[in-house]
Amino acid sequence: MANYDRLTALDASFIGLEDNRCHMHVGGVFIFDAKPVQTEEGGIDIELIRRSIEARLHLVPRFRQKLGYLPYERLPIWVDDDRFRLHYHVRHSALPRPGDERTLKRMAARIQSQQLDRTRPLWEMWFVEGLEGDRFALITKTHHCMIDGISGADIMSVLMEIEPNQEIPTPMPWVPRPRPSDTDLIVDEVRRRIRQPFELLGAVQDKIRHPEAALNSAEETFTALAETLTPAFNPASETPLNVEVGPTRRFDWIEMRIAELKAIKNELGGTLNDVVLAIVAGALRRFFSDRGLDPDELDVRAMVPVSVRTQGERGALGNRIAEMVAELPVHLDDPLDRLRAVRETMSGLKESKQAVGAEIMTAIAEWTVPTVLVQAVRMASRSRPYNLVVTNVPGPQIPLYMCGCEMLTSYPVVPLFENQALVVGLFSYNGGLFWGLNADWESIPDLHDFVAYLTKAFEELKRRAKPKKRRASKTRSATKRRGRKSSVG
Repeated sequence: MANYDRLTALDASFIGLEDNRCHMHVGGVFIFDAKPVQTEEGGIDIELIRRSIEARLHLVPRFRQKLGYLPYERLPIWVDDDRFRLHYHVRHSALPRPGDERTLKRMAARIQSQQLDRTRPLWEMWFVEGLEGDRFALITKTHHCMIDGISGADIMSVLMEIEPNQEIPTPMPWVPRPRPSDTDLIVDEVRRRIRQPFELLGAVQDKIRHPEAALNSAEETFTALAETLTPAFNPASETPLNVEVGPTRRFDWIEMRIAELKAIKNELGGTLNDVVLAIVAGALRRFFSDRGLDPDELDVRAMVPVSVRTQGERGALGNRIAEMVAELPVHLDDPLDRLRAVRETMSGLKESKQAVGAEIMTAIAEWTVPTVLVQAVRMASRSRPYNLVVTNVPGPQIPLYMCGCEMLTSYPVVPLFENQALVVGLFSYNGGLFWGLNADWESIPDLHDFVAYLTKAFEELKRRAKPKKRRASKTRSATKRRGRKSSVG
């Protein structure tokens, strides 16, 4: 058996896209009840936590692997890390008094500003004690080449439990597989390249046997690629979000209740994600106005990642995402008009073939080299096909526990890309919708204002969703009163 795994073209592209300004790791800030692991001194028992993680590492073997490279072509592969040390990856820190959430946000931003060490497995967990209210925080970093949002949510479920259980199973023995020799790697790659033309020929022959299906498939492929590439040839408006970013980050968050967003969409129509995008559009309208821009004149778009992960791929590491570009109606002043416009836009995108086109481009990269996909993404980002990323990942709707400690909140951290100084990440967990806002330190010093505008846009929609119910109730009451008067007369 081969002692290594190839990275897919999509996974490898996140290695190629990373530089000293845009670090391609995803993560989160998770807050826990600390009481079950508190020490007599008031800290947390980090060794207990490390033993608990070690006992589950066999469920995510990629966490004990690091990057290697094929000779000559330097294509990345996964190999076992023969010097793996859990203490390097599971770190212990503390907040200065009074240990408030504002200080935690600053620590999280500082940790996310540091690039992961490429010579080791590409993940870190920082356990931070001293958070007020008998709580501790977990700040995670995992390279995007290892996970996407959905697989990241699955892995967190694997590392945690659905019961407040403090029993730690015995860790499974692990022995690293020897690294393959350069000769073995070259021979394997030559074999793979020899097989590729025959696999392509087989696909062509299948199309020849079914010419009508081939014609339809070719037409659909052309349409999908055209719809995917169109935004790159029609740039979105230039905004303060689309500037050269530095390596330092700001991080902020807010929490909403899923039930309240569902009440809005049940009353006004659309999906929960439509409500989210309408809230983002409302916040951006105010944010751009503050920066001296006229939002009525702006063409603002969001890239919305869509999971193409099948049910059978749940829990597997790696990336299975496609991208769709959606217009955000920042030019509309009325919140109901914004939601209506978002609903129409997203409905049209679901019927389009943007996601299919993105998968086709990834497949082309698999047949060539990952650098093709990297250069395509870089060229597209410079042409400004969209202004920011808004990604919404569904998580478990039950409480999760680590070492008996209940996870209370879960704020996602999504990386910044070239010329995009703000990204909005959302993660739903146990009835809460947790927003994580990651931004460039220099260009978005007023990130807290944007967070406040998200809350205002949310409250606007809530208010506009309620009057219809009150009016209906008043109408029914008036009808009953008239009925009573009529019966008395």
